[in-house]
Amino acid sequence: MDYDVLILGGGIIGCAVAYELSKYNINIALIEKDYDVANDLSCSNTAVIYDGSESYDDIMAKLENRGTSLIEKHCKKFNIKYNKVGALRISSNETRYDVFDIMYKNAMERSIEGVNIIEGNQIYNIEPNLGTNINKALYSKNIALIAPYNLAVSYAEVAADNGVNFRLEEEVIDIKNISKGFKVTTNKNKFTCKFVINTISNEISIDKQSKTYNEINSKKIKYILFNGKLKNNINGVVINDIDDDTSIINISTLSKGSLIGIKSNNYLSLEEELKLSQSILTGIKKESITNIFTETYSEESMFIDDSNIIDGYIKVVGNHYAKITIAPAIALDIEEKIKVNMNITKKRDYVDRKREVYIFRNMSKDQKNKIIALDERYGNIICSCNCISEGEIVDSIRRPLGARTVKAVKRRTGIGLGSCNGSDCNMKIIKILAREMNKSVLNVVDDSMHSKVLVGRIKEFNEI
Repeated sequence: MDYDVLILGGGIIGCAVAYELSKYNINIALIEKDYDVANDLSCSNTAVIYDGSESYDDIMAKLENRGTSLIEKHCKKFNIKYNKVGALRISSNETRYDVFDIMYKNAMERSIEGVNIIEGNQIYNIEPNLGTNINKALYSKNIALIAPYNLAVSYAEVAADNGVNFRLEEEVIDIKNISKGFKVTTNKNKFTCKFVINTISNEISIDKQSKTYNEINSKKIKYILFNGKLKNNINGVVINDIDDDTSIINISTLSKGSLIGIKSNNYLSLEEELKLSQSILTGIKKESITNIFTETYSEESMFIDDSNIIDGYIKVVGNHYAKITIAPAIALDIEEKIKVNMNITKKRDYVDRKREVYIFRNMSKDQKNKIIALDERYGNIICSCNCISEGEIVDSIRRPLGARTVKAVKRRTGIGLGSCNGSDCNMKIIKILAREMNKSVLNVVDDSMHSKVLVGRIKEFNEI
């Protein structure tokens, strides 16, 4: 199987690269080990888009600032909500105010607009429900929230519609130099190509140092997701910089809930985490929690290693908390490098748009009646928490690179992310997946090959 370019890894960077390169007359395949693309993104499907003002690294700040404008443009193109909410960086510890001054100075030197030091009532005019007394804060009006999974899937769908071959459930196990290119071996196939773009973070490379992921620089952040019934919600993003070891971030999710992230080098009980969280979000209780999960992040820089570009090999190195923000900027830089090193021309018949998505809960009454008249499944509400219809679930499965797992349906539609946390709709999702893929409900998986939801049936019943 011969390709001009092989993209290794179907995370948001791999999808962004596939999108940019699909504009050219070259034969491209993307290899991803999971059932779905963008499995590197948060299950909450809400992400902060940074502007570079918070970064101490000039290169990362430049990538973030460039990525912000690109993402805003792409979200408009793909009809994805781009919610510019702004961000407050606060601290009840006044000794941390020097950090704010340094960040502000860096922002000014980098010509990042919309970043200011604010004091007193200015703080509470922006966030009137803030749960602590603060005298000084760093404010950036550029910070935005998006659904990153929707963006990554949009990149992938447009790339697929323009000829990129997505090879899912294939894990890269070896990369070897051959005459005029590379041989890439997966657990299922062997491919040859002229150019390899490796976006699999530190996992495998041409020097055979596989599985070299360095966890020393990796840190963990614990997230607590609260439902949308809180009385004193925060409007945007608030970061409470407590000390060198501990910080709290509050993110108002796109599903009208609140996501609290706790970063600490010390072990904290849930009660301690909730107490810290109340410095931002007052009135939170255990009863309001809908999910708790942990994610790994890094503050190390990301860059494009093109030291082997003459041989036809590029690798994206590193990991970073702002990976989503910088993904389109990284993709454009890789596109430029490919253009310089390969004789490629743009397609005349390239279609730079994704197929339309109907979000039932956002429609007017007349629009809902029209779509139900075309497809009655849109009138069958599967998720009462978020008003998501059977028609939306079926569409998420039948689209290019359609959902094949329960979590893939949830990420694409938002089903199961309400106050019941999927208890009322999980079985309905499984049955629809089984019907659409023509397989038994026993073979439907949650997210990966070894995550079957149902392991057997009771013989006495005809249906599960």
